[in-house]
Amino acid sequence: MTHAATPVPEEAPSERTAAASGRRAAAPAPLIQLESIHKAFGDLHVLKGCDLEVAPGEVAVLVGPSGSGKSTLLRCINQLEEPTAGRVRIAGVTQGYVEEPLPDGRWQKLSTAEIARQRARIGMVFQRFHLFPHMTALANVMEAPMQVLGRTKAQAQESALALLERVGLADRADHYPSELSGGQQQRVAIARALAMEPELMLFDEPTSALDPELVAEVLAVLKELAEGGMTMIVVTHEMGFAREVADQVVFMDDGMILEQGTPEQLIEHPQSDRLQGFLASVL
Repeated sequence: MTHAATPVPEEAPSERTAAASGRRAAAPAPLIQLESIHKAFGDLHVLKGCDLEVAPGEVAVLVGPSGSGKSTLLRCINQLEEPTAGRVRIAGVTQGYVEEPLPDGRWQKLSTAEIARQRARIGMVFQRFHLFPHMTALANVMEAPMQVLGRTKAQAQESALALLERVGLADRADHYPSELSGGQQQRVAIARALAMEPELMLFDEPTSALDPELVAEVLAVLKELAEGGMTMIVVTHEMGFAREVADQVVFMDDGMILEQGTPEQLIEHPQSDRLQGFLASVL
């Protein structure tokens, strides 16, 4: 795996879009920096040099056709996949590797425990809910804080109940996943991710497995998180959500970022024929 040895200079702060100015007036140093990320699976080159910066409190929405590399990019951020080349930095810290290269230019991988500590700062919600079927909603949310963060049962329960109330499921705390709708299960999954007190949330098409009438309840939770200042990267085809909530929209195709900008720039005034064709198919 290769990385640039010299950090990328930070961009000067820029003004937020008017629609999002209530959450943050100006962009500080990026929380997330992706520097020329490549990912290959054998001969299949899935990511082809992706660069992206996301500031604290910002919502970035990734859009693009299926197979364009959006989910793989998220998995590289969360170290579920190791980039073939490039570097992921969060809060200025290189992910997965010792911060400085060795004298010969090689990068030394962190230990499994160190990587786990880095990943604990990132919450991720998938298309499928991945709840423990033998545990209630409350127990699902309590589990990781007790096992990973060392919270007592009383501490974990108090936090979990508050989070279930936050996602509108306080009255379903004692229900098992099989007793919940898909939208309710996804909201439990979001509460479970939030229970680890992450500084960044990644959402990989969180509504794609839901019936249409259940999509709105999950998007409402994401909107509430955005309004609360949570830094988020969301892969979705819900363009209405992107218009209303995103600070930046990123269009990916064939493993590359082809366009990025404000929702108005990308959705209302797409530049490339490829993006125009994609929007015509989803709007």
